[in-house]
Amino acid sequence: MNIGIIGSGGREHSICFKLKQSNKINNLYCLPGNAGTSEISQNIDVDINNFKKLYEIIKNKKIDILIVGPEIPLVNGITDFFEEKKIKVFGPSKKASMLEGSKAFMKKICKDFNIPSAKYKEITNINDAEKFIEEFNLPIVVKSDGLAAGKGVTICDSKEKAIKDIKDILNGKFKLSKKVVIEEFLQGEEASYFIITDGENYIPIGTAQDHKRIGENDTGPNTGGMGAYSPSFLITAEVEEKIKQKIIEPTLKGMKEIGCPYKGILYAGLMIKNSEPKLIEYNIRFGDPECQILMMRLENDLIDLITATFNKTLLNKKVSWTKEPGITIVAASKGYPGNFEKLKEIKNIHMIKSNNKKQLFHAGTIKKNDGKIYSHGGRVLNSTVVDSNLETARNKALEILDNLDWSNKYYRRDIGYQVIDK
Repeated sequence: MNIGIIGSGGREHSICFKLKQSNKINNLYCLPGNAGTSEISQNIDVDINNFKKLYEIIKNKKIDILIVGPEIPLVNGITDFFEEKKIKVFGPSKKASMLEGSKAFMKKICKDFNIPSAKYKEITNINDAEKFIEEFNLPIVVKSDGLAAGKGVTICDSKEKAIKDIKDILNGKFKLSKKVVIEEFLQGEEASYFIITDGENYIPIGTAQDHKRIGENDTGPNTGGMGAYSPSFLITAEVEEKIKQKIIEPTLKGMKEIGCPYKGILYAGLMIKNSEPKLIEYNIRFGDPECQILMMRLENDLIDLITATFNKTLLNKKVSWTKEPGITIVAASKGYPGNFEKLKEIKNIHMIKSNNKKQLFHAGTIKKNDGKIYSHGGRVLNSTVVDSNLETARNKALEILDNLDWSNKYYRRDIGYQVIDK
């Protein structure tokens, strides 16, 4: 079969890497892809939100299954568009994608189906903000209702800061969002839990812990993610059972009840305290950079799991993982998540030796006509290593990045500190 992967980041490179191991795939296409995916798949330069153009390519290349990496095309209805054309898409419908596309929608699902989450209020004007904020203790979490590339959440230590951030969002800081959700601040430790589902049945597909803040010791502004490790040591068998019963299963049941059964990957961002999980947010796809380490640790043929969601045979599958833990560290352009320079040459990237235990996934890279590879985004590379223990994995991942001849690189050296540096 022929497979198309939508997206151009590290997540998509790692999905290509995993799919390339399958003997069931004839041709692999990445739309548009990056410098890394070009080495293991055929890149096709296209605007992924131009569904009509995508359709022409998919017909021409006889693509059987479309795997959607990022959230924006899903929220824009890519699944609905192609299913009408009788093309299989691995990803939720437009309506189901509101679990990530709208914080307010997600919180209403939590409220209606008794899913443990933070106390919240929806705000559409600043007068409401000033009134509702009085109901919350400090710190206050302020969230843009719509998509914001992982940067639409702030934790405010004063009511004045909360008001300012709310005003910024309502005044169009994130363009798509004209609504704000404010939440109580949850205490505990964060973890990520992933399932694959066909709309009725589901199976777990991995755990991880990520680091969203730009600075060491989880300081500074939020980013799309600066690193992750897997498995999450917080999610014990006891905690996992609670996640399934109290969060995942009510969500899937609720989504079906309101007429939009959820299909694809569902990623629950959780806060865990005293072995009790609460839902922070849902993502409607593999996390980035969590996906990178999950694809390294997954022992199954990924396409088997994906086709099982179309054939309704998920419950016949058993997900297997390498017993070894793994870590991924994001190398970003200096200045990210603020202003940063693009098109800085990464001079010795081809010297990095990769294998099934060690990969340098490309996130924001471009290969020019001169054959050289340049940075082309905020998050640029993901050094990903599986090893006997997490500390060894981190040391090897850091060594890869330390040896990169790239003048504009920035990365955290403390990914996984909750486990390694205790």
